[in-house]
Amino acid sequence: MFKFKLANRSIALFSQTLLLIGCGESAIPQLVENGYPTQARVEYVMQCMQKNGGQTYDTLYPCVCSIDKIAAQMPYADYAEAVTFSYMRGAPGEAGGVFRDPPRSKQLRSQLKEVEALAKKGCFVKPKPVDPS
Repeated sequence: MFKFKLANRSIALFSQTLLLIGCGESAIPQLVENGYPTQARVEYVMQCMQKNGGQTYDTLYPCVCSIDKIAAQMPYADYAEAVTFSYMRGAPGEAGGVFRDPPRSKQLRSQLKEVEALAKKGCFVKPKPVDPS
């Protein structure tokens, strides 16, 4: 019984080591450095999939690739702020103006739009086909 547990732990450790080597040294520090929480990544991927054809493997991988590229180019704090500005700028009146009008809002929304466009192009995200009916 002891040998079996030891063998399983060795296999797991070996598998994790291979995974880390396969990721490359540059990918790991970027994920930690930019601090994108899992929830933010999942939310982005789910929204991306919904916008681009639904929950299929054909949309999953390009959307995961996109958030990885965004994380590599934009710190999480800026990303979170840009997303908040983007969602809330549609609020009517003065409430929306707080999110729509500041120069930082315009700069971050523009940066996010540019980074997302590059990520989608680099990851081959295909827009959702238009239903002819």
